[in-house]
Amino acid sequence: MAQVILPELGEQSKNATVTFWYFKAGDTVKENDDLVEMTTDKAAFNVPSPYSGILKEILVNEGDVVQVGAALAVIE
Repeated sequence: MAQVILPELGEQSKNATVTFWYFKAGDTVKENDDLVEMTTDKAAFNVPSPYSGILKEILVNEGDVVQVGAALAVIE
């Protein structure tokens, strides 16, 4: 199993808000599929899946504020 991590955001942003999950737990995802939409005070962006596999667990909910480096989900 591997974790999906919120990457560095640049522009000195240290956190982002989860706005929308494109998949639900149990779904099969492919590497580079957009998993989740995030927003900062400056922009909206998608976090792609770093791996192919099954999305085993979503660790943060829509509306949650997440710190850079935090785990977003688990892919098996």
